[in-house]
Amino acid sequence: MQSYINAGAIIQEDISEASVIFGVKQTPVDLLIPNKTYCFFSHTIKAQEANMPMLDAILAKNIRLIDYEKLMDDAGNRVVAFGKYAGVAGMINILHGLGLRLLALGHHTPFMHIGPAHNYRNSMPKHIFNTIFSIHLFVSLGSQEIFQELPHEYVPPEMLRKVAEHGSPNKIYGCEVRRRHHLVRKNGGGYDHEEYEEHPERYISVFAQKIAPYTSVLLNGIYWAVDSPKLLTIPDAKHLLMPSHTPWLPKSVGAPALPHRMLAICDISADPGGSIEFMTDCTTIDTPFCLYDADRNKDTKSFKGPGVLVCSIDNMPTQLPRESTDFFGDLLYPYAEDIMSSDASRPLEEHKFSSVVQGAIITSNGKLTPSYEYINELRMSNIRSRHKVERDDEQTPVVILGSGLVSAPVVEYLARDSKFAVTVASQVKEEADELAQRYGVSSEYLDASDDQALKKIASSNRLVISLLPYELHGAVARACVSSRTHMVTASYVRPEVQEVDEDAKEAGITILNEVGLDPGIDHLLALECIHDVQNHGGRIDSFVSYCGGLPAPEFSDNALRYKFSWNPRGVLLNTISAAKYLSRGQVVEVLSGGELMSVARDLDFLPGFAFEGFPNRDSTKYSSLYGIDDAHTMFRGTLRYKGFAETMKAMQLFGFVDPNPHPSLHPEGPQITWRQFACELLGLVDQSIFYENLKTRLSERLGSVGASALESLGLLSDDLIVKCGTPLDTLSLYLSKRLQLEKDETDFVVLRHEVGVTWSDGRRERREVTMAVRGDVAQHTAMARTVGLPTAIAAKMVLDGEIQQRGVVLPFAPVVYKSLLSRLRAEGITAKEVIRPLN
Repeated sequence: MQSYINAGAIIQEDISEASVIFGVKQTPVDLLIPNKTYCFFSHTIKAQEANMPMLDAILAKNIRLIDYEKLMDDAGNRVVAFGKYAGVAGMINILHGLGLRLLALGHHTPFMHIGPAHNYRNSMPKHIFNTIFSIHLFVSLGSQEIFQELPHEYVPPEMLRKVAEHGSPNKIYGCEVRRRHHLVRKNGGGYDHEEYEEHPERYISVFAQKIAPYTSVLLNGIYWAVDSPKLLTIPDAKHLLMPSHTPWLPKSVGAPALPHRMLAICDISADPGGSIEFMTDCTTIDTPFCLYDADRNKDTKSFKGPGVLVCSIDNMPTQLPRESTDFFGDLLYPYAEDIMSSDASRPLEEHKFSSVVQGAIITSNGKLTPSYEYINELRMSNIRSRHKVERDDEQTPVVILGSGLVSAPVVEYLARDSKFAVTVASQVKEEADELAQRYGVSSEYLDASDDQALKKIASSNRLVISLLPYELHGAVARACVSSRTHMVTASYVRPEVQEVDEDAKEAGITILNEVGLDPGIDHLLALECIHDVQNHGGRIDSFVSYCGGLPAPEFSDNALRYKFSWNPRGVLLNTISAAKYLSRGQVVEVLSGGELMSVARDLDFLPGFAFEGFPNRDSTKYSSLYGIDDAHTMFRGTLRYKGFAETMKAMQLFGFVDPNPHPSLHPEGPQITWRQFACELLGLVDQSIFYENLKTRLSERLGSVGASALESLGLLSDDLIVKCGTPLDTLSLYLSKRLQLEKDETDFVVLRHEVGVTWSDGRRERREVTMAVRGDVAQHTAMARTVGLPTAIAAKMVLDGEIQQRGVVLPFAPVVYKSLLSRLRAEGITAKEVIRPLN
């Protein structure tokens, strides 16, 4: 204040008599004075959501707003900015933070002797650093003054990889990256400056692929507009922050290897959600750093961890107040008199501002000026980009289709996060209501066979989780495409879902499939093991996998050794499906119609359990999907307790698993008992045959074991059948009640991978990955948890932008499956890996 007094200024709190008010940052809404001209950085020109209430107040109060950011010369260059000192402070801060980060990781470096920017009265002492660590910097112009005080060498982008791998440990390498180095056309490649200025939406950034992998410290000072490509997306960050497989710290240092190359980011532009997409909150001078990891956790209290150190202070120059004030004031001074001629109560047309000032006027006389009317459309576009109608509390709307047992863990997981407004939609409204009441969410009735109803519910949500029967996923996918709504399902990709791939890409949505148990967790654990071997130079020779959901052993007290906690139809249908697998280089095909149960084999990998397994669908396609085309064996199978296959064969031979209509089972036909139906299937005209004689005839057809199994299941009883048209559907309904997993009973999920490996030195081994999850009577079944939790986690990843691949997607990318597994382990779903030498 004394400096202003010495210059002749009058110091007073009340500024209401002023016609023009100069500031720096955004003004609180309640302090805005009507009919004034305000000059400050408003952060409204990109329709930034947080500042739209302030913009509305400015319009309502008839304020003329001049934004420093838009004071530009005829060439489009900004003429008033803090740029230089933001860069100076940013460079000092990140070097200070780098010293603390490296020390926490076990490396003592000269950066430890650098303090935060506000410690230095005159920008920074001219230290000469004898570094023992090579850093590769993406340098903004404002930071180069400090950078050049270090023992450094500038290199072009095309040399980054070389210096990252072979550079001197006694200098710092800097790389100044321009647009032409990382922006390319989406179609055809190449870069044209004038085209980019007019149509930035035609371009993508390859910074994450070509530059970031060889960058240790990134200083970001680029200007980012809404349609511009992002420098680093959330998935990019996840990939860059994965642990390195090859230590890259110079060996002479003798300290531990670092978790990954990307050590620190200083986002000088401080544009939340902008060019550095995962930087959604600015840091502060008091708390300048946070550690951001691949699972999107942020830690402001520690410098030790697997993430990247981020500094993104949006008022960076205030750490060097005198220099910043002089610098900014000298730039603003030539335009101050022109700005001070403004009278906000008079029409804009009555003023004769210079072109520089005129171009920076955002609002005047209660409306946006012509050059900035686009902000209204951009605001609407931003709302649409969030996809759906916002709730009053600004929650993101998500709908779960289906209210069965698997739905409960999905609802429970998503309901933990208050930013989601969860709705359960089901044809069984009572079940939906019960779930909604239990977890504090909403419910509504849905007839999933009604395409219009599907479109309506998709259009009012940002993401749809379909836990409906798999044959309905195609209709749900089409509804999501037409509504531009993301979709997640635990099921295999159905042909009718795959058909909408291109339409989904055009709509800009993700349709993520196979994120349940099998398919789902089986993929995640397989890829984790396979990639670990490949990244260390090994070769996958064989892959054999089994997975199954079973009753806990003490509750497997029936002929099938099985109980149902969901619709049995899929289980029964799978037993008569075809299968295909690769065994020692030979493709083996199992025909549909019942052959599958004849190839079941005993399994003994868990001592004390009598398991059997049989092939599951087409295993051969996973050779390429898993990236192990050279493997001589690829087998994915279904796991059951021993005895399941024998009983299923009896049911199939007798005709109970026939998917074709049977006249005696027509819903409108006469009543019939199971015993009468058995007589029909045996071709007996006299249905009053003695019971013992019926059993004898059945044993002749199926054998004594098969006949006893059907009898024990009540399939020879005098109970009336609830007819569903086909034997398969009728039996499904019957077993869903007869073999229902009761509330006081638990289930058991078992997954097993056996991976054959050969190393470059000829050593051979087998990696055995085993997961066993037991249900909790008081909580969820094991099947519900292992299907529902990965589905919910994947849905949240889509909503949070961690999964940005569009179209019909599988969870095979490392940035996806690693995060899914990490979060599943946090929920208590873990697997054990054992390595057994084979030589």
